Amino acid sequence: MVDKRRILLLNGRIRSPGPVTYWMSRDQRVQDNWALLFAQELALEQKQPMVVLFCLVPQFLGATWRHYDFMIQGLREIEKDLSRKNVPFFLKAGDPEEEIQRFVSEHNIGAVVTDFDPLRIKREWKHAVADRLNVAFYEVDAHNIVPCWVASPKQEVGARTFRPKIRARLPEFLKPMPSLQKHPFQWKRGVLPVDWDRVVRTVRCDAIPPVTWMIPGEKQSLKALRRFIDSRLASYAEARNDPATRGLSDLSPYLHFGQLSAQRVALDVCTVRIAGESKEAFLEQLIVRRELADNFCYYNTGYDSVKGFPAWAAKSLAEHVRDRKLYRYTREELEQAETHDQLWNAAQLEMVRRGKMHGYLRMYWGKKILEWTRYPEEALQIAIYLNDRYELDGRDPNGYTGIAWSIGGVHDRPWPVRPIFGTIRYMSYNGARSKFDIEAYIESVPGKPSTDGPSAKFS
Repeated sequence: MVDKRRILLLNGRIRSPGPVTYWMSRDQRVQDNWALLFAQELALEQKQPMVVLFCLVPQFLGATWRHYDFMIQGLREIEKDLSRKNVPFFLKAGDPEEEIQRFVSEHNIGAVVTDFDPLRIKREWKHAVADRLNVAFYEVDAHNIVPCWVASPKQEVGARTFRPKIRARLPEFLKPMPSLQKHPFQWKRGVLPVDWDRVVRTVRCDAIPPVTWMIPGEKQSLKALRRFIDSRLASYAEARNDPATRGLSDLSPYLHFGQLSAQRVALDVCTVRIAGESKEAFLEQLIVRRELADNFCYYNTGYDSVKGFPAWAAKSLAEHVRDRKLYRYTREELEQAETHDQLWNAAQLEMVRRGKMHGYLRMYWGKKILEWTRYPEEALQIAIYLNDRYELDGRDPNGYTGIAWSIGGVHDRPWPVRPIFGTIRYMSYNGARSKFDIEAYIESVPGKPSTDGPSAKFS
C-alpha cells in the first residue's frame, strides 16, 4: 500500500462509485510512480476501472518546441505501456481547470488522483479543480523520496538545516516500490488512440529545435541511469565541479519530466559498492539539494522574484545597486552569447545548443548576469527567461532555486562585502580557472567562442 503520509485530500469530498482517474502531470511514467499506484489502489478497493488523463497546455511558462517534443515523445511511450496494463490513456489539450472537470462529468468518475508539484501555476490549477469537483481529489507526492510536507513543515534556511531532517526520514521512505498490476477491471467505454499529429498542432510555442544527444522516455531514462552507474558514478566526486569532463549523470531532464523516479535512482545507486566519496556526493545532490528546492518553492511563493530572497541578501543588494559596473549587457546580447567573457559565452552556447549546462557553470552563469545587468530584478528575470527557454529541465524548482541562490543568496550565508554583490557569494573567471581547464571546456562546446578570455573592452 502507498504510505498515507504521501497523500493529501485537496477538497474534503468523499469517493463516489465510478472509475478512478489519475491526472498525470509532473510524474510522466508508468513504473515507480506512487500517484499511479495509489490510483490503482483506490480502483481495486471499489472494483472499478482506472484511467490516466494528461492535460496538455498549449503554452506553458515559456516552454519551447524543445521541451514539448521531449515531453510528447515520452507520453507516446506511456500510452503504449499503459495499454499493456489495461489502463486507457487520454490526452486533452486546453485549460486543466475546465478539461479535468469536463472529463470527470462525462465519464462519471468517482475519484481523481494527481501528483505533487510545488510550482505556483500548478497549485493554482489544483485549487481551481478542487473547488469544481464533487468527488474526492487527492494529491500524492510521487516526485520526492520523502514527501515535501513530511520532510519539513516550513521553509528551510539551507542544506545544513534540511539535511538532518531528511536523512532522519529516509529509512522510512527509501524502500522498494511495487510494480503497477495489469488492471483487472475493464474500462467499458470506447478508447480511441491519441491523435499525436493533432496534439502537435495544438502546441503554441517558439521553435527552438529538440536535442539529438538525449532520447526521451521512461525506457531510455533507465538505460541512462545504468550507463551513469556503470561508467561515471565512481568518478562523480571529482567530475561534478569540472565542466571540462563529461562526468555528470545527465539525468536531470528525465527527473524534471518525471520520466525517471528519483527514488529508483537512489535505490539503484545505494546498491553499488564503490570506494571514495562519489556515491555520497551524488546522493547529496539527488536527495538533499533536489528536495530542498521543492521545499523552497512549496513554502515560498516568491521563489521566482526578489521577494523570495532572504532579508540579509535583499538588504545588501539594495545597498549596492548603484555600484559602478564595468560591463552591462542586454537580454538579447546575453542570449546571443555576446559578452567579453568567453567562459560565460561557452556556457550559454552549451545551454542553447545542447539543452543542458554543466551544474558548476550554471552558478557562475547566474552570478555574472547579476554583475552585468542594472538591477537584481532584471538579472533574475533574464536568468529565468534564458534557463526556461533553453534548458531541458527548465521551469523546475531546481532551476528557480539555483538562480535564487546565485543572485539572491537563497540557502547561502553572507560573505565578505564586494562591489555590486554586497554580501552575496562571488564567483570569478580566475576562480574557475583554478578549478578546471577552461580552454578544454570551451573547445568541447559546439560552435565554441574564441578562447582569448575576458577582454579589456568596457561596455
